Amino acid sequence: MQLFVNKRSLDIEAESMTDEQLVNKCVSGKVSAQKTFYEKFARKMMGVCLRYAASYEEAQDVLQDGFIKVFNNLDRYQNKGSLEGWVRRIMVNTSLDAYRKNKKHQQDVSMDDVSYLVEDKGYIIENIQADDLLKLVQSIPEGYRVVFNLYAIEGYSHKEIAERLGVTESTSKSQYSRAKKLLRQMLIENNIVEESER
Repeated sequence: MQLFVNKRSLDIEAESMTDEQLVNKCVSGKVSAQKTFYEKFARKMMGVCLRYAASYEEAQDVLQDGFIKVFNNLDRYQNKGSLEGWVRRIMVNTSLDAYRKNKKHQQDVSMDDVSYLVEDKGYIIENIQADDLLKLVQSIPEGYRVVFNLYAIEGYSHKEIAERLGVTESTSKSQYSRAKKLLRQMLIENNIVEESER
């Protein structure tokens, strides 16, 4: 009887499993499959959480809460669409739940009174590292950051964002415009783009 399992053999088994097989093993309670599932998605999902969180520690908490929701609902996944997309939606929703619980965002959200007109010149940033861009996005006010992520990265419409955050559509548009303006200013201040490119 073999008491120790070769880690490499587990890795090979995990690599050869389809998402459907992995989900089925997780649902049946196989701890090794759950570990494999976590390792498969944790890094990418941490990136999602970091975009919404105010700090690394907060992102870790959101990631943990998100994976609890994933594992609690994994039996509901019906193999329609990508598994990664399904996990990502849960992480985004968990990030939004954490955002809504944080009362500080209420100061950022009431923005209907002023609207910024920012010219829409599809900014393409080729020479900036992803980590640097993430730091810039994390440094903008929370309300701006959440709307920017939902609109520019996740692809939600302003109407959908308004419904999810309990704000008006014009507030969502205003927050997005302000986020873009702040990010552009930061890019200029950090000599990543020239001021004339605005």
